[in-house]
Amino acid sequence: MRQTSSSSARAVAALASVVALLAGCAHAPLAQTAPAPAGAEAAASPSALLPAPMSVTPAAGAFTVRDGTVLVVPTGDAGARASADYLKDLLARTRGLDLTVREGRAPAGAIVLRRSAQGAREGYDLAISPKGVEISAADDAGLFYGAVSLWELLTQTEGRADAVTLQAASIHDAPRFAWRGLMLDSARHYQSPEFVKRFIDVMALHKLNTLHWHLVDDQAWRLEIKKYPKLTEVAAWRVPAGQGPANDIDPATGRPRLYGGFYTQDQVREIVAYAAARHVTIVPEIEMPGHATAPITAYPALGVDGEAPTTGMSDWGVYPNLYNVDDGTFAFLEDVLSEVIELFPGEYVHVGGDEAVKDQWKASPRIQAQMKALGISDEHALQSWFVQRVGKYLDAHGKRLIGWDEILEGGIAPNATIMSWRGVDGAITAAKAGHDAVLAPAPTLYFDNRQSDSGDEPPGRGNLIDLKTVYDFDPAPAALTPDQQGHILGLQANLWTEHIRSEDRAAYMFFPRAAAVAELGWSGADKRDWNGFLDRLVPQMGRYEALGINASDAAWEVRFTDAFDRTAGRASVTLANQVGRGQIRYTLDGSEPTEASALYAGPLDLALGARVRAATFEGGRQLSKPVEKTFDALSVRRRQDDELKTCSAKLVLSLDDDGPMTGPREPLVIDIIEPCWKWEGADLSDIKAISAAVSSLPFNFQIGKDRDAIKFRPPATPEGELEVRLDSCEGERIAVLPLKPAVASAGVTELPPAPITPRAGRHDLCITYTAKSVDPLWAIDWIQLVPATR
Repeated sequence: MRQTSSSSARAVAALASVVALLAGCAHAPLAQTAPAPAGAEAAASPSALLPAPMSVTPAAGAFTVRDGTVLVVPTGDAGARASADYLKDLLARTRGLDLTVREGRAPAGAIVLRRSAQGAREGYDLAISPKGVEISAADDAGLFYGAVSLWELLTQTEGRADAVTLQAASIHDAPRFAWRGLMLDSARHYQSPEFVKRFIDVMALHKLNTLHWHLVDDQAWRLEIKKYPKLTEVAAWRVPAGQGPANDIDPATGRPRLYGGFYTQDQVREIVAYAAARHVTIVPEIEMPGHATAPITAYPALGVDGEAPTTGMSDWGVYPNLYNVDDGTFAFLEDVLSEVIELFPGEYVHVGGDEAVKDQWKASPRIQAQMKALGISDEHALQSWFVQRVGKYLDAHGKRLIGWDEILEGGIAPNATIMSWRGVDGAITAAKAGHDAVLAPAPTLYFDNRQSDSGDEPPGRGNLIDLKTVYDFDPAPAALTPDQQGHILGLQANLWTEHIRSEDRAAYMFFPRAAAVAELGWSGADKRDWNGFLDRLVPQMGRYEALGINASDAAWEVRFTDAFDRTAGRASVTLANQVGRGQIRYTLDGSEPTEASALYAGPLDLALGARVRAATFEGGRQLSKPVEKTFDALSVRRRQDDELKTCSAKLVLSLDDDGPMTGPREPLVIDIIEPCWKWEGADLSDIKAISAAVSSLPFNFQIGKDRDAIKFRPPATPEGELEVRLDSCEGERIAVLPLKPAVASAGVTELPPAPITPRAGRHDLCITYTAKSVDPLWAIDWIQLVPATR
């Protein structure tokens, strides 16, 4: 389920501006708008909701919402009042509109929230006419989501407004799935309670209703448990791996500074109440029987044969440490769960169950004797027994157990729900057996995977999971019958935070991909429309900005591809973006691109020295931050790490360099099992030397026996060397760059160039390094071919 590390790339700037719906887009206005009153905008189309609603029926006319428009709720209806107050606050923050909330009879020209006698759970009806707006629903969640939809219609353009005109229509809406979620990993990196609440706010505005909160793992225990204070006194803190943290001395202790944090029970109650007010249910996860290094570090008696872990909690990957199966361990877990149940009133408690490496159980005479006494045949059956025992405790206390799909192995508790992460097969198996399931498959719904191969992309797993990949996921497995499909509760996307050190990065990795998850979970299969989704995502990007969410613009970011003609001394440069939409505008003098800048229409033929800045525009609005590159005699002969290929794809990661504790760090792409890079088709005809920039990375990966497979050529010097070979990784060694200058450096170091003999034509280059051990790893920031003319 998880393997890897942490980091920081260049900060991703907020979008300069956002885009209104465009003329000629796939979703044209549903009806002609009535003339807008003075000072009001053109009427907003109800076709722009995200996620897409069940049905929209256009009507004649329009209604204008302005300062002082009254929001009316039934007298004494606390749920309706809460939704009205929420809408009032949202509009004040994002649109500058000041509405008035009132109970009782509705005056003419009001927005009315009312109860309907019946309706789908979380569903609503939204009717807009020239006389006003009515939101009706059978439950509080429906009223809330109706209010959110009205807010969307009132924020289809950015900025403050004295009045906004809505096109008349009737919207009937209800969700496709009951479970529409995101998972936030707070164990690997701690996020503040304030961030968690802001995150819940943005979830609710996508009609996402489940926050799976990963609070416990090998690296930390983040939840205060009154009966076991060492869980947070000891297991919530660690010294991160690497040279930088080791040198970051806390003057109060004279030791390396501890990193971490935890959530007090009072903070959790506040967060849970905050989420409930926004119709988001929090599902806590308490990992067992594996991913248990942190609690065993705090209380060694919980470990197999009472052994404490011999390594700290700063590694990523899969530790071998398991809980033992003594009665004392179950007493501990039941004590913990009793406090968890009191804090989290939702239906489910997640018990993990994944990646439990069973070597310790196999090697323990005591546990083998227990298995024999219990009549348990193997360690998979022992895990099943373990999970079922915990499940019985939860059942007895009115909770349902949910776990990762490994809990299917060896037999599953009758009332258990499966969360399928190893593809969708776990969900299919569970549904066919009559168990409920949630889809959260890797890599598609693992948002720690990068969404772009841009050099500006923050660190993450090496897979490219872009916006369209997420949107194309089918949450209805074809292998299931219609009846079996009924056991698919829904879907969620997971953000494991090994590499996501900051809250801004977490938001960047979630959004806007979470908008695609929201549409998959809410909208019917017949509403799937990629271009229409992009149309509706444009104003959503503006809402992110208005709410202070650091959303990614990777879908629209301009990427450069260049081909250098050495003979002519010119570069042919191609500009493109991920989604193939919008107008790419560029400048050649270093100035900011605007709507009036040159329009890209084909490859640019550039003389060396050109400085290109480019951004994507659509409908007169900027959709991406400007990207810049200078094409000179060196840059056209340089490849950044993201422009090189890894020699294999065994475990490719983008990791922060081991730079200073504060300030930016460089993200570096590396296959940690086989650190090796290829530059394909390098023109060496006029090259006299090769230089490179490198940085070290701590090898803090629990990868078991895979570590033994990592081999290096022996170094000629104590510090090792970077080697460049011709045409293959077993080819002629044409350059050797000693790593000594980089050993004492925190961050990226440029190595002195190594001379080479010019070679005719183009050749593949293989770049590796020599070393005595895997720690530290060395990663490439760039490789430079130095021409003889310099």
